Amino acid sequence: MTAFAVALDLLFADPNLAHEAWHRDSKGQFTRIHIIPRRADADVAFGTTRIWSETFLFDVRTAELPKPRPHDQILFGDETFLIEGEPMRDRDRLIWTIEASPHEA
Repeated sequence: MTAFAVALDLLFADPNLAHEAWHRDSKGQFTRIHIIPRRADADVAFGTTRIWSETFLFDVRTAELPKPRPHDQILFGDETFLIEGEPMRDRDRLIWTIEASPHEA
């Protein structure tokens, strides 16, 4: 295990950064995961117009969630989020960055 992987394990074990959540796939199967949530605002240019959008990003270790897919769900606290687009892995393939939107049940 690399030093970077060990450091990531420590970050995902820190309750000040990482939180327990659930992943629900398209078949309805649940997997318990740990996430580091980020709620960034996106400022997107569209022609001469700028559009502001609230985005929800979650970092998840690939060891806990090998294959997240678009339209799967992340259940975090009392909120449900729908995965949008293809999740992206980091350079070392240790973390998924997942973009999601709130989902009404």
